[in-house]
Amino acid sequence: MTSHTSAKSAGSRAAKKAKDKDGFRPDRKSMSRIPGNPSNRFWIYLIPGFFMLAWIILVPTFWNLYLSFTRYRGIKPPEWAGLYNWNKLIHDTTFWISFRNSIWMIIAMVVIPIILGLLISSLIFDVVQKKFGPKTASVLRGVYYIPQLLPIAVASLAMGWILRPTDGALNAVFKAIGLGKLQHNWLGSPDTSLIFLMIIMIWIQLGYPVVIFMSGLQRVDPELYEAADLDGANWFQRFRAITLPSIKPEIFVVALTCTIAALKVFAPVQMLTKGGPGTSTMVPSYYSYSQFFQTQQVGYGAAISTALTVVIIIVSIIFTNVQQKAEREDEE
Repeated sequence: MTSHTSAKSAGSRAAKKAKDKDGFRPDRKSMSRIPGNPSNRFWIYLIPGFFMLAWIILVPTFWNLYLSFTRYRGIKPPEWAGLYNWNKLIHDTTFWISFRNSIWMIIAMVVIPIILGLLISSLIFDVVQKKFGPKTASVLRGVYYIPQLLPIAVASLAMGWILRPTDGALNAVFKAIGLGKLQHNWLGSPDTSLIFLMIIMIWIQLGYPVVIFMSGLQRVDPELYEAADLDGANWFQRFRAITLPSIKPEIFVVALTCTIAALKVFAPVQMLTKGGPGTSTMVPSYYSYSQFFQTQQVGYGAAISTALTVVIIIVSIIFTNVQQKAEREDEE
């Protein structure tokens, strides 16, 4: 009995060796224990990404946080100042005005573009595409997206040329049609500068939600719209019952990304108004920039940018939690 068992085990070992010679591959667990196996060195390929993450994001973030607790003018070494910059920040009226203007930027870059984007994308998808074909719908989608393709500096310069106080296109049109009294310094007057900056941001931002929402509508079953038509539903009823629930994930994505962009908007302010006149168009990012490079208050500028970063993180967390809650409710 013992000799038969040993002969059987020897035969199985011989068969196993024969399978290995024929190309039999051991299981993944056994491979992972092989010394020097490449699967044990996968982390090597992550080193460049971690290095770039640390060099570009983590190191500057912690250095900026450190500077927010110092007095530093960019020449002599930083001097520890404790909560001096943060106490100054709390009592700085210009800082709070800049955040108030950020709320107007959110309205111009998030609320209005999302509302208009929903209406325009639904009209193009549900009306224009049916009557004039998909090519016409694609052309219209591209037309709305053109401002997004332009560099922000080019778009700002183009709108600045239109709104010039002396030889701007808008004032020239008013003069040509006999409405010269309506000529105005649109971006240089405290009562109109913020309004026209908001109009410019709406024009620049509108194409993004239109394209995103139309992409989301591509996955909606056309039979839903056909069934609604048979039931006698009008366009607004189809929009409320089919379009909005179908592209809810896209709405959350656009709302989050556009809100972050509105909170840190900088280039249009720098190109067109430089935060003025006075503080009428001042925003936190430009205020931080002015403290860094114009008044050489580097520590205070770091405190402003750190506060802005904290606000963006809080907003991102809130949006993410709201989106997850809405997804769970939809699944239930």
